[in-house]
Amino acid sequence: MTDWKKLVSGSDVRGVAVGENAVLTPAVAEALGVAFARYVAEKVGKPVTQVTIGIGRDSRVSGPALLAAASIGISKAGASVLDYGMCTTPAMFMSCVTPGFMTDGAIMVTASHHPWDKNGLKFVTAQGGLESREVCELLDTAAQLNPDQMAVSGSITQKPFLPAYTEQLAERIRRGLDTDIEKPLLGLHVVVDAGNGAGGFYAKLMEELGAWIEGSQFLEPDGMFPNHRPNPEDADAMASVSAAVTRVGADLGVIFDADCDRAAVVDSDGREINRNRLIALMAAILLDEKPGQTIVTDSVTSSGLKKFINDWGGEHYRYKRGYRNVIDEAIRLNAEGIECPLAIETSGHAALKENHFLDDGMYLVTVLIVKAMKLKQQGLSLGSLISDLQEPVESKEIRLSITTEDFRETGKQAIAKVLDYASAASAWHIAPDNREGVRISFDLDGGMDNAWFLLRLSVHDPVLPLNAESDVPGGVKTMLTDLYQVLNGTPGLDLSGLEKALA
Repeated sequence: MTDWKKLVSGSDVRGVAVGENAVLTPAVAEALGVAFARYVAEKVGKPVTQVTIGIGRDSRVSGPALLAAASIGISKAGASVLDYGMCTTPAMFMSCVTPGFMTDGAIMVTASHHPWDKNGLKFVTAQGGLESREVCELLDTAAQLNPDQMAVSGSITQKPFLPAYTEQLAERIRRGLDTDIEKPLLGLHVVVDAGNGAGGFYAKLMEELGAWIEGSQFLEPDGMFPNHRPNPEDADAMASVSAAVTRVGADLGVIFDADCDRAAVVDSDGREINRNRLIALMAAILLDEKPGQTIVTDSVTSSGLKKFINDWGGEHYRYKRGYRNVIDEAIRLNAEGIECPLAIETSGHAALKENHFLDDGMYLVTVLIVKAMKLKQQGLSLGSLISDLQEPVESKEIRLSITTEDFRETGKQAIAKVLDYASAASAWHIAPDNREGVRISFDLDGGMDNAWFLLRLSVHDPVLPLNAESDVPGGVKTMLTDLYQVLNGTPGLDLSGLEKALA
C-alpha cells in the first residue's frame, strides 16, 4: 500500500526507487502521469487531448522504467508525450518556452544529488515549477486512480531536446563575448566533471566552441555514480575536480549535480568556488555591470559575504532556505521595483533574472565561462574577483534531531526559547535581517559582529540545522557552549550532535 504523502519532498516527489523497499515504483509514476496531464489541461484551459507534455530523465538506473511509466500515464489521460530521453531539469522548463517544442508542461525524472537507489519526479509548466501544495494535490489525485483500467489514447513521440538547449547555451556565450565566430572559446582550458550524471554533453559544447577540455572526467552517464556523488557541495566531488584542474593546468573546472540544476567551479589553482564563494563571484560579475542591485540568498550565508556584496556596491538580502523560497522572494522584490538580478542558495541553486529566474546550474556556469574568457584575455582568473572575500576562521554545521511526532511544533518551541534568551542577553544580538529561524551575532575578543550562529527548522526533515561561523579562533565553541546551556533539557530535542561538537 503506497503512502502517497511520504513521497512529497518540498516541491518534488521523491523516494527509494530500487529494490524491495521501493516506494517510487513504475505504477506510482504512471498514476502521477495521468494526474499531471489532467492538472496541466485544467491549468492551460485545454481539453486534455490537446495537451502536450515533455518528459526527460537523468542517468539513474531506475530512470528509463519510471520515464516509460509516466509517459504511459500521460498518454492514458489522452495527452501527447514528447520523450526527450536523457536531459536536464532546467531543460524541462526551457522546452515549455522554446519554439518547435512549446509543451504545456514537463516532467523530469531525477533525485538530483541523492544516492543511486533514489529517484523522483519534478513537475514544471511555462510558469515555472509546481509548489509543494500543488504536488500534494497531484498525489491526492494519483492515489484515487487505477491506470490499469485505462487505455492508451495519446501519442508518445521520441524527440530529443538537448540539441536545442545546447544551442541556447552556445548563443549565450557568443552574446556574452559579443561575437558570432564559430569558436569563441579558443585558448580557454576547461575541465568538465559531470559526475556520471546527465551533464556530460557540456564538455562537447565547450570543445565545439573552441575550448580545450583535457582532464574532463566522468562524462559518461552511469546511474550508479561510481566515481563520486554528483553534488557540488560534496567534499570528495570537489576535491576530485580540483585535482583534475591542477593536474592538467586548466584555467577552470566546472562540476554539475546529476540533473544539472546546481553547479560549482574551480579556479586555475584548484581553489573550490562553491557556497559563499560562488555567490560572491556571481555578485561581483553582476554588480560590476550594474552597481546598486540586490542579491537574494538563503539564510546561511556568511557575514563576510554580506560585506563583500556591500563593498561591490550591492545590497545583500538574506531569505529563507529553499531554492523556491529564494527565487519567489527575488521575483516579489523585482515586482516592487527593487532590482534583483540573482536568487541563489549556498547549495548551488542559482536563478538569474535574465534566464526566466530558472535555477539552472549549466546556465550559471555558462555565464562564468564568459567571464573567465574575458579575464584570461587580461591575464586574470575568476578567483581574482573574490580575492577580497573575508572567509571565517572557523565554521561548523550540526543537525539536531527532533524526536517528537509533531516535529515542527517542537522545533518552533526550541527556536522561540533561543529568541527569548537572546532578547534578554546583552551579548547576544538578534540579526536585523532574521527571516528564518533565529540568527544571533556576537562581538568576540574585542571585535564587532565577528561570529554568528543560525538555528532553523529544516524544510523537509525532523531536524534543526545549526550553522555557526567565527572570525576568531575558538569562537564557534564559545557560541555553541552558550547555546547548549539554553537548549539543554528541551523536550523532544536530541542534543547529542551538539555535545559531540563540544567534546
